Amino acid sequence: MSVMVKRRVHVAAAAMISADQKQVLIARRPSNVDHGGLWEFPGGKLAPYETGLEGLKRELHEELGVEIVRARPLIRIHHEYPDKHILLDVWQVQEFAGEPFGREGQAVRWVPMEELANYPFPAANLPILRAVMLPTDYLITGEEADEERFEALLERALREDGIRLVQLRAKELDTGAYLARAERALALCRQHGARLVLNADPALLDEVDADGIHLTSERLMNIDRRPIAESKWLSASTHDQAQLSKAAVLGCDFVTLSPLRTTPSHPEVAPLGWHDFQQLVERAGMPVFALGGMTRFDANHARAVGAQGIASIRDFWK
Repeated sequence: MSVMVKRRVHVAAAAMISADQKQVLIARRPSNVDHGGLWEFPGGKLAPYETGLEGLKRELHEELGVEIVRARPLIRIHHEYPDKHILLDVWQVQEFAGEPFGREGQAVRWVPMEELANYPFPAANLPILRAVMLPTDYLITGEEADEERFEALLERALREDGIRLVQLRAKELDTGAYLARAERALALCRQHGARLVLNADPALLDEVDADGIHLTSERLMNIDRRPIAESKWLSASTHDQAQLSKAAVLGCDFVTLSPLRTTPSHPEVAPLGWHDFQQLVERAGMPVFALGGMTRFDANHARAVGAQGIASIRDFWK
């Protein structure tokens, strides 16, 4: 009995960000190709001799008439279709020369990031939408008994460090105190245009209209369906392939993967190291934040091996 070997297709794609960091360029697929009429991030198939960035430079010149000046890796996505295996090698283009237009007659459009979900994309593009809309720094709040000190530290991180994604972690508080802190944290995040996810029972979203829920690895492995609406962000703590796979099944929008390094809080846990971290991220299929001994000086390295960015308590909570 013969086994069909799927053809492998390596595609480079660009998330082109506007100068004000508020819009992204998308293009409509021609009606006579697969997924015709849907929107996508511009790019195309690599030639056998090309790297992802080399192929993307050629494709954007041919399709849009622009030259890439500065770009960085954003996310790599493996996607299975019935007849082929697609690897989407996605780059965030931070600077380019020229004014993009559809050189091949295709429609192109600058779209506010918050409106991307209103456009129909091929399934393989959906993780790119999440990666584009997420920042690269993810603050996990520290345990603080004093409410004034908590608010001062959060305000400083939002104002001075430009943090735009916050996980409210407060395991020592009872439910009532946690809800009260969550309301105050949400108000501060709203003032600074940041998102707040609650590290708590998903049911608490009925009490506080935060932006989403973060699942502990234990809670992740003990539920069998997405616990919150698709309109909210769902993240989870992961430490191995089994947990990453479960996060994908539940439809998590992003995850943390840890520990990358040995940490003072969990010295007994063996660190993943950069090599194993990269291997796990490669097949995650969603944005992954590196966690465990990370500082902002690790951000570029983390992104170079496929991470969305870094998550940290100590480096952002000062």
